[in-house]
Amino acid sequence: MSDERHRERQQRLKEKVDARVAQAQEERGILIVLTGNGKGKTTAAFGTAARAVGHGKKVGAIQFIKGDWPNGERNLLEPHGVEFQVMATGFTWNTQDRDSDTAACLAVWQHAKRMLSDAALGLVILDELTYMVAYDYLPLEEVLTALRERPRHQTVIVTGRGCHREIMDIADTVSEIRPVKHAFDAGVKAQPGIDY
Repeated sequence: MSDERHRERQQRLKEKVDARVAQAQEERGILIVLTGNGKGKTTAAFGTAARAVGHGKKVGAIQFIKGDWPNGERNLLEPHGVEFQVMATGFTWNTQDRDSDTAACLAVWQHAKRMLSDAALGLVILDELTYMVAYDYLPLEEVLTALRERPRHQTVIVTGRGCHREIMDIADTVSEIRPVKHAFDAGVKAQPGIDY
């Protein structure tokens, strides 16, 4: 391709991008859903948290499913003022106790509702929330109400596999991460600093 044709093509592309940017003038928080069976949903959410903190935003994080073991995102972000509330029961397939898991979920959900009504928080992460809805630990309608009624400027990121259709319907951005290959399937152990 000649330099002239390349410049013409890039100019057309620039005009399209500029037109879209000019049309996108609404300022408000958004609801982002990161779902699918691939690796990286939590990683993407906490990458956004690091970006938000870097821009001076207050961030809150709720971690459902996760246990009380140390994790890199918490080690990095908590000293920068990010509040973490962790369900701390570990994986539900390990506990195998529906009543205990439901009680732990409902307890940490109280912190989530507080965060979702806190106008000072620019970003709230609801890590692995999708499982809590799928397992009927949390009532779907209560979750939808809290998401809809949050402060207008607050962005929320929901992560987890199998996100309920109604949560995706009210979301502004939905990304589905699909697996192509995973080291764990080849027998590679999860590593601190890479996988957690």
